[in-house]
Amino acid sequence: MRNLLEVENLVVHFDTDGGLVEVLDDVNFTMRAGETLGLVGESGSGKSVSAIAVLGMIRRPGRILAGSIRFEGIDLLRLSEDEMRRYRGRRIAMIPQRYRTALNPVISAGRLISRLFEIHEGCSRAAASRRALELLDLVGVADPPRCMQQYPHQLSGGMCQRVMIAMALATSPRLLIADEPTTGLDVSIAARILELLRDLSKRTGTAILLITHDLGVVAQTCQRVAVMHAGQLVETAPVRELFRSPAHPYTRALVRSIPRIDVEVKLEPVPGTIPSLRHPPTGCRYRNRCPHAMEICQHDKPRQAAVGLDHEVSCFAFGEHCDAAA
Repeated sequence: MRNLLEVENLVVHFDTDGGLVEVLDDVNFTMRAGETLGLVGESGSGKSVSAIAVLGMIRRPGRILAGSIRFEGIDLLRLSEDEMRRYRGRRIAMIPQRYRTALNPVISAGRLISRLFEIHEGCSRAAASRRALELLDLVGVADPPRCMQQYPHQLSGGMCQRVMIAMALATSPRLLIADEPTTGLDVSIAARILELLRDLSKRTGTAILLITHDLGVVAQTCQRVAVMHAGQLVETAPVRELFRSPAHPYTRALVRSIPRIDVEVKLEPVPGTIPSLRHPPTGCRYRNRCPHAMEICQHDKPRQAAVGLDHEVSCFAFGEHCDAAA
């Protein structure tokens, strides 16, 4: 089966007053139709920029220097802005991280959703309102007619998230990007939002790219996970495989930092900090934080190597890199 999304060798830089920032360095990952892929890593690792690149929304001072982003077989980077609009919001939708500021404060929730049906499908205002009601019911709003009349400031954080999800689903996208969808929500509401995303994916067949720094969220929601560090993708694996046998030293450090209630473990913070992307280290960008760094890590960048079924890692300790590292 052909992948729904294929990101290959993606390189993104930003020109700033402080110099060039190398935000993404040769990033590769794929998504299958209907699956939920978790994109994880510390703040500043490049997760959100990867999502913005998929949407074709890298703007100056940002620049895509190399790579391809194929969606349903079409390289989105070769499309004009007018052509990209046919995909953005229709085939690919996004739930932004700052959901409150993303909602227009002077437009009611119902109108925010219904006008998407008018714009993208040519529905009448009455028909669009009916479909907006149906969507609010689909995403679990208790009183859709009341919600239709309310403005963003009158809604709770969880309700704002549900409105954002309804807006994202209005055009029946093949791919939904959810950027930190539970940030700022209390635990019970966050759990309901994650359950809603899981249920919607099963019912609609929508693939979900879930961006988060929380591996607990990934364990509850995703089938596969891609781990990013300092603008580089270091490991991809099925979720159970990653938690059972994390391969990259950074992934192992992330897993060791997760609290557990089933066994008594000593929590270990990830050592060091993400290196500056203005002057990133040569070779492996994790080498200055890694207890297993070798000479080759100083000057050569590791390539992805298979360490199991659908499990790849970018580390000189694995696969074809072993001989070079010896």
